[in-house]
Amino acid sequence: MELELPPRTPFNLDHTLNCGQAFRWKKVDDIWVGTVDETAIQMSQRENKLFVQTFPEEAGETLVRKCFRLEDNLPYITSMINRDETVRAAIRRLHGLRIMRQDPWECLISFICATFANIPRIKGMIRNLCQRFGSKITQGGIQVNGFPRKEVLADASIHELLDCNLGYRAKYVKKTSQSLVNGDFSLDALRKTSYEEARESLLCLTGVGEKVADCVLLFSLEKLEAFPVDIWIRRILQTHYRGHFNIPNLEQRYMTPRLYKAFNDFGRQYFGRYAGYAQEYLYAEYRPS
Repeated sequence: MELELPPRTPFNLDHTLNCGQAFRWKKVDDIWVGTVDETAIQMSQRENKLFVQTFPEEAGETLVRKCFRLEDNLPYITSMINRDETVRAAIRRLHGLRIMRQDPWECLISFICATFANIPRIKGMIRNLCQRFGSKITQGGIQVNGFPRKEVLADASIHELLDCNLGYRAKYVKKTSQSLVNGDFSLDALRKTSYEEARESLLCLTGVGEKVADCVLLFSLEKLEAFPVDIWIRRILQTHYRGHFNIPNLEQRYMTPRLYKAFNDFGRQYFGRYAGYAQEYLYAEYRPS
């Protein structure tokens, strides 16, 4: 399938999939291979044309447009977050980077696994989970694994999860999976609540801290005002936006709840309703490779 993007729909596939927001895509030569729900995808881009193969084929254009948020008015969004030269430089270099719309369940477990781990380790943990517990998808020469269903991870033993190299995260993954299976919690319901309400609800889940909650809200639950703060965003803010903070112990080693709130509040207030886009541009531009 060939999908031609209108002139006012800037999109860069490489920038979008290389910026640390999704962990189950890999590039083989010029083609990105990934999985969305139970659909395997091959994608490449030449200028304003996307070349897409999906298995099964009927998923096609609708899935791509939804996953990559092609309905977002990116020129308007970047104009709203274009507050200073620091973010302006990121917007220029990363033209076409879009926030993805991920499955909330997969996003939640992925970012629980991402706690205190670098991107290669995160990808390894998630790959192990999918290979051991996910469904097999083999069509058109592509062999990938679907993401494990919550019922499967809820029934998995701690030993099996530890075998996937999750470490201490194994008990968090199991407990949170059980909470969702038992009906104690509905991720989809959070789409209709405010950012603040949805965030408080997520923080009740085992293994979900402030940063994980904000990542899930931004990347899967339509809360584009969410502003996740990890060690890299903290350093970026301390370096480029230091004059905006008048609090003691800004340089202390550990991210306390008070510090997280200060950085998170600044990001959401300074960049506004699309603060999550600003966060991703800053992260992709200034985080060391």
